[in-house]
This record gives sequence, C-alpha cells and structure tokens, in this order.
Amino acid sequence: MIELTRRATFSASHYYWNDAWSKEKNEEVFGRCARRNGHGHNYTLEVTVSGNPDPVTGFVVDLKWLKDVIENEVLAAYDHRHLNLEVPEFADSKLVPTTENIAVSAWKRLEPAVAKAGGAHLTRVRIYETPEIFAEYRGDR
Repeated sequence: MIELTRRATFSASHYYWNDAWSKEKNEEVFGRCARRNGHGHNYTLEVTVSGNPDPVTGFVVDLKWLKDVIENEVLAAYDHRHLNLEVPEFADSKLVPTTENIAVSAWKRLEPAVAKAGGAHLTRVRIYETPEIFAEYRGDR
C-alpha cells in the first residue's frame, strides 16, 4: 500500500462566529477572529490517497486527475471566497469555518470523487491555516 499526497494552495477569508451567542461571548471565545469583516489566509491543502500502484503505469492515481479533482471539488468553491458568506457548508449551516471544519468539509467534497474513480482511497486531508497551524482529517474511522 502506497500513500500519495498532492498539495494545493488557496486564499480565503473568514471569521469565527456562533449565532447562538451574544457579541460579547463571541468576542470572548474567538477574540479578534470574531470581527465580522473577516480576515484572510493563504491556506495549503494536502490530499493523500492510498492504494496499490497499477502494474502497468506504476501510479496509485494519475496526478493530473487528482489535481483536477482538487481544483473542481475544493479550490473552485473555496479560493478567493469569503467562507462564511459564499461557501454553502459554512454559509447555510452556520458551521464555523475553523481549520478543523475546513478539513472535514474538504474531505466531504473530495471523498465521493475519489471513491467513484476506484482503485485508491482518500486517506487524509490536511489544511494549513498558517505554516504553524494545521488540521488533519482521516474520515470517520
């Protein structure tokens, strides 16, 4: 079994806010990240798939295909967007777009495409908010 990781970057803005709380509670818990105008990050997304290399090509998956899946399923939705206002899983559900929740949401966007292709399995999604802060999701296992 081989794990193969592809990295991509995107820029997005967000803020942290819980509608069930008062302004004071949001500011207490989230600090300056609760400012409603938001702030931005240059995120790094790492997508890891695992499987056995094809005996003919030597690929676990075609890297161009994986790049296209990442671009179509995640980057098209997140890049240069205000996550709270423009991305349905955050705007519609009021899910706070923390690094942790972005990792889970990216997984949910990627997993059906990887599963449909067959041969490889989505193993890990890692989102770096900064070089020092990242969240990693490996599914509901």
